[in-house]
Amino acid sequence: MSSHRAPETAHRSRRAHRAILGATLELVHEVGYPRVTIEGVAARAGVGKQTIYRRWPSKAAILRDAVVSLTEDIARAGGAVRDTGDLEADLKAVLRSAVDTMTDPGYDVPARALVAAGIADPALGKELTARLVEPPLRLCLERLGSARGAGQIAQDVDPRIAVLMLAGPVAQHWLMGDGPLTHEYTDALVDLALRGLAPR
Repeated sequence: MSSHRAPETAHRSRRAHRAILGATLELVHEVGYPRVTIEGVAARAGVGKQTIYRRWPSKAAILRDAVVSLTEDIARAGGAVRDTGDLEADLKAVLRSAVDTMTDPGYDVPARALVAAGIADPALGKELTARLVEPPLRLCLERLGSARGAGQIAQDVDPRIAVLMLAGPVAQHWLMGDGPLTHEYTDALVDLALRGLAPR
């Protein structure tokens, strides 16, 4: 009997976990992060508050896992940074994909709330960098590393600095809300960066 009950319990636990993360994203989008409460998340997810408190110590921790899960889902759907041999096209494609994600209200609103929470809580901020920022940067680093090996960029280029030349302005533009974040903007960034990275 208990052997049958264990998979059912695990399934219910996973279902509750997904429901809580989904409810958190919905509520942040609907009422704003400051007005989200554990009680509200529990009611929306159809679980008891203790179910939430057994898994997370705070609403910031729930939001962290919700945004990380959402980001991982998007990354899986998008796949790795392509290496078609055309560095310009590959970089433009990955930045355009980033723009599409960052300007989607379903991502934009909770991600901004999480960034604000990370500023208020330095430990959370470090965790966000490790779980949300570093993985996509590593993928871009690999692509630029292969470009350097193929002679498409100068041999003395530090790929990490090159990645930050592209990612930094995009993140700044998104955070500051300094006008619309568009494909045209990121295409121009790639064009400018590649002129500076070209073999000499």
